[in-house]
Amino acid sequence: MLARQFDALLRAADADGGVEFDGLRVAREGGGDAEDGAAADAGGYTFATPAHEATGLSESELHAHAEGSPYVTNWYFWEREVQRHDSPRRAFLRRAEAADEHDAAARHEALGDGMVTEWGQLRIEATLSGDGDGSRRYDVRHVDDADRAVADLERHDDPLGARELAKYDYDGMYRPLKTGANMPTGWAFHGLDWRDAVETVETLYPATVANWYREQRGELDIDHWTDTTDRQTGIYGVVSELPREAVEWVAEAACDDSQCVKRREWQYSADDELAADGGTGAFPCREPCSLVIAAGRKWTKLEEEEPREYTFRLTPSEKEQIEGVLDAVADGRVDEIREADVYEDANRYRTRYLRAKLFDDHGNLGGVPTDPEEHHEAE
Repeated sequence: MLARQFDALLRAADADGGVEFDGLRVAREGGGDAEDGAAADAGGYTFATPAHEATGLSESELHAHAEGSPYVTNWYFWEREVQRHDSPRRAFLRRAEAADEHDAAARHEALGDGMVTEWGQLRIEATLSGDGDGSRRYDVRHVDDADRAVADLERHDDPLGARELAKYDYDGMYRPLKTGANMPTGWAFHGLDWRDAVETVETLYPATVANWYREQRGELDIDHWTDTTDRQTGIYGVVSELPREAVEWVAEAACDDSQCVKRREWQYSADDELAADGGTGAFPCREPCSLVIAAGRKWTKLEEEEPREYTFRLTPSEKEQIEGVLDAVADGRVDEIREADVYEDANRYRTRYLRAKLFDDHGNLGGVPTDPEEHHEAE
C-alpha cells in the first residue's frame, strides 16, 4: 500500500478512538509512543473487518494486514480525500456507489467494473482509478448514450463546459428550464475526479444535489404555489389570481415526468395538496419554477375570458382526429410522425386535409367566427 496511506492509518489508529469506518476498525490497544516491535508491549494494534480480526499487532504486522485491504483504501478515499462530513457533495458521491447498501469489499469489487447511478437524464458511473489507492474516477453522460464508446462521443474535461452544453436541446433549441426532459445527447465527461464529477452534475442540474441532500435530512424548505405567487410583483403579480382549479392544470401540464426530471414537492398551499401527479424524479422541486410562473401569467389572462358556446359539425373521425392532434402536440410526438403515415391523427397531410375541409377563407373553424360581432361587421 502507499506509504502516505499507511502513515495516515497509523496516526488515526494512535488517536483517541482510532479508526471506525465502513466496517474497518483499527486502534492502538495500549498507550504511549511505541516503536515497531514495541507496540505489542504497549498492547499492540487491532485490525478488524467484517471478515476477520487480529489483535496485538506490531506496526509491521499491521502493515501486512492493511496491505491490499479494500477497507483501508476505502477509508482513505472517504476520510482523507473527500472528507467534508455532513456535506451534500459527500452524500451524493456515497449515493453514486450505493454506500449505504453494500460494504467496502463488495463496493471495491463492483467499482472494478463500474457502479452506475442515474440523476435525471444523467448516467453517472463510478470506477476505481487504477492507481491502487482506492480513489475513484467518474464518467458523466446522457442516459441514452449508455452503450456508446467514449471515442464516439464529444469528450469534455472541464466541468464549466457543461454550462454551454446544457443551453440547447438536441434540436438546437434554447432550454429555458435546465431540468427539462430535453437534455442533448452525444457527449461525455470521462475520467473525472470526485470534485469535477460533482461540479459537472451541479452545472448541468443546478441546486439539485443541495436540495436532494436537504430533503434527505428533513430540512427541505418548500415554497408552495400561494407562497411563490403572493410575492410576485410587476407584470407577474397577476399570477396569484389564477383559479385553484387552473393550478391543477398547470401542474399537470408542466410538472410531469415527460416535461421535467424533478419531482414536484410544492402544493397549492401547505394545507392544500394538488391532485396532479408530481413525478418520480430523484431530486425534489421545492417551488414553482420561473418557467411555470411565466407561463402562469399567460394562463391567468386566458382564464379571465368568459366562455362562449360554439357549434361545429364534425364527423366522429374528425372529432377523434382533433383530439389526437392535441395529444400529439402536448406529448411532443409531432416530429416523430412520418409524412407517409396518414393513419396518424397528427400526420401533416391528414391535418392539412382537415384544415382545407373545415376552415373558411378567414381561417375560422367550421366557418364559425371567434367573435360573432366581428362576423356581423364583416357582413
